Order: sequence, then C-alpha cells, then structure tokens
Amino acid sequence: MHNYTAVIEKCNDTGLYVGYVPGFPGAHSQGETLEEINKNLYEVIEMILEDGEPEFESKFVGIQNISVA
Repeated sequence: MHNYTAVIEKCNDTGLYVGYVPGFPGAHSQGETLEEINKNLYEVIEMILEDGEPEFESKFVGIQNISVA
C-alpha cells in the first residue's frame, strides 16, 4: 500500500477541482466534485505505478502559513 499527498485546488474560471501529487510526474487530474477528483487521481496513480515506481522529482515536505501585514 502506497500513500500519496495530493494538493487540491478549485479553479475559479471552470469551477473544477484540480489536483496533483507534488513531485510525482504525471500524477494530476481534475473533476467536478471532490469525490471525482479523488477517484481520478487514484486511477492516474494506479496507471503510472503499472510501469513500476516512478522517480520522484521532489519530496513533499508540508505546508506553511505566511502572515503578511
């Protein structure tokens, strides 16, 4: 079992959810609902892993809040 962290955003122009796994080449998708983007990302990652474990371009570390006055 592999666990990946996905970043999900909602596009203001299209209203679609857009998601990607940081550093994971090709692991990105979109969907109309959070359930759909989750399913789509699962399928994309599953397809990529059929060819073996990819070489990650970077490692997800986390998020930070930045306060600007």
